[in-house]
Amino acid sequence: MNLNGKTTMMGDEGRQEFWWDKLIDCKEAKEQVLYSLPLVLTNVCYYLIPLVSVMFSGHLGQLQLAGSTLANSWAYVTGFAFMLGLSGALETLCGQGYGARLYKMLGIYLQASCIISFVFAIIISIIWWYTEPILNLFGQNPEISKEATTFLRYLIPGIFCFGIIQNILRYLQTQSVVWPTVVCSLLPLVLHFGINYVLVYCTPLGIGGSALAVSITFWISTIMLVLYVKVSTDFEHTWTGFSKESIHHVSGNLKLALPSAAMVCLEYWAFEILVLLAGLFPNSEVTTSLIAMCVNTEAVVFNFTYGLSAAASTRVSNELGAGKPNEAKHAMRVTLKLSVMMTAVILITLGFGHDIWASFFSDSTDIRNAFASMTPFVCITIFLDSIQGILSAVCRGCGWQQLAMYINLGTFYLIGMPIACLLSFKFNLYVKGLWVGLICGLGSQNVSIFQITRLQNWSYVGLTPTGEQRAALV
Repeated sequence: MNLNGKTTMMGDEGRQEFWWDKLIDCKEAKEQVLYSLPLVLTNVCYYLIPLVSVMFSGHLGQLQLAGSTLANSWAYVTGFAFMLGLSGALETLCGQGYGARLYKMLGIYLQASCIISFVFAIIISIIWWYTEPILNLFGQNPEISKEATTFLRYLIPGIFCFGIIQNILRYLQTQSVVWPTVVCSLLPLVLHFGINYVLVYCTPLGIGGSALAVSITFWISTIMLVLYVKVSTDFEHTWTGFSKESIHHVSGNLKLALPSAAMVCLEYWAFEILVLLAGLFPNSEVTTSLIAMCVNTEAVVFNFTYGLSAAASTRVSNELGAGKPNEAKHAMRVTLKLSVMMTAVILITLGFGHDIWASFFSDSTDIRNAFASMTPFVCITIFLDSIQGILSAVCRGCGWQQLAMYINLGTFYLIGMPIACLLSFKFNLYVKGLWVGLICGLGSQNVSIFQITRLQNWSYVGLTPTGEQRAALV
């Protein structure tokens, strides 16, 4: 009863709110979901751009399809994944800087990161230009290697702007500016279809035209993002123009960028190694297709969980930058709960619909049956990968990239890969053996990174608005 004598339901409402809060903080969860959805769309769009070009190349012939597929895989292994990892330094620097209200520094860090990306893009370009002898050394078909090299050479302009794109995305992401990134990725993707058609069918470039279309589309997206940052009044405090000061922050940025790139690449390479090992089995045509289906399934699911991992990194880094470690931990716990809930839905869908999903990859009954037997193992991997994705994002938000890099190196290559080889070749478990080894690696990785987040003192991680720790960010 209130002061006016009227009875209210405040007590019941309070109890109901308390019960839901025990399960999950609805307000925090809602903010994270609304934040992550546009990031999922953006990530999927950028993932589809090279894939669409592979599809256009496939209509030129079987040789072009094989060459573009090999080139796309090689491009991710040696270039795109590395660039994505390098931009992870900005999740720490810009995230904590924004939380600490050091707004001017965000533009400085962005420029420093772009300088680093440009230098490594030159190195990657050299590797791509001379890809043919490298692939031949790995025993690839010479004709397919030649087509793949042609594709990669026309893709070289794209690697430069891809690094810029990822850096700007992190710069925007840490300021919780996400919906404009959907426009700057979706519109270029739509244009990409037309650019592909013109270059592939209206010019003599052939497979090179489909790769050039990727480069042009990436450049269109880059120009859109740059213009948005330059014109929008939302960044008048974080972007004050080009500055020579950014050069002085390159070395500090690099200390986070290289371990961050290693974090991404070490895990990505582990999945690619599984595909290569599958080619050594007796029935290599079936086993390679099967392991590739499993890896692609994992990659598709990752595109959906990526948004939540970005939300975790941003929320954690912002709160730490503001000197609020308890709020950062709370944000991490909410993201983990959301990840488990979303992954549960995906796993149930995959469990009941694995035959439908497998039919998208192959019409072979043998391969579909083999995938059905692999579905429980894939589900376990997806669950573990969703958890580690959040925990790894938290490490980037906290600036623990180097620790996470060592963990990925040890768990995947000293635990996961040896077990995979032992089970598949010694005990003749073949594909199941490879995947069990991967599960062991992911399980060890989850436990190790969780221990980092549990044992580290979060009070000394972030920047306080008035403390001397501001200098530690650089």
